[in-house]
Amino acid sequence: MTGLEHLPPPHEVEIAFAGRSNVGKSSLINALFGHGGVARTSNTPGRTRELNYFAMASGRMALVDMPGYGYAKAPKSLVKRWQALVRGFLRGRACLRRVFVLIDARHGLKPHDLDAMDLLDEAAVNYQVVITKADKIKPPAREKLLEELRGKLARRPAAHPDIHMTSARKKTGLDELRAAIAALLPA
Repeated sequence: MTGLEHLPPPHEVEIAFAGRSNVGKSSLINALFGHGGVARTSNTPGRTRELNYFAMASGRMALVDMPGYGYAKAPKSLVKRWQALVRGFLRGRACLRRVFVLIDARHGLKPHDLDAMDLLDEAAVNYQVVITKADKIKPPAREKLLEELRGKLARRPAAHPDIHMTSARKKTGLDELRAAIAALLPA
């Protein structure tokens, strides 16, 4: 059993959020909705253990919080089950318009991020990088990170070239990210 048999019926558009454990996926989702409590947050990495759907009021769009990859305090068998769930989800959702890959500004790209991007490239799933916790680093470090990311993304076939810089705590970059999400809805 992969867990895919329990997925809700497809929405017109689905947008997923992926990232290492503790990158701030749930905090960003809460900030996008404008209040806490939509997505469960935790200081313990690996708390999101399934695909969590957040349907928008119109019913046309759903945001999907995917399990974090990389570090998680969980048995290897459970981590493998999460990986199978994510792979099956990526292969089977024609309505999935984009996966936003979240990168912690303090840590930059890690091997697990590159592995996730490889998987998205192989599955031909369009993805876009969102830098989280941008308030935690100084402007020169932000520019250096953006330059590094642009160089690495330019060689990836499924990567969207625009990078969003956000801070859920300071509420920066959220309007731009909301606009990018809204642009994915059909007219």
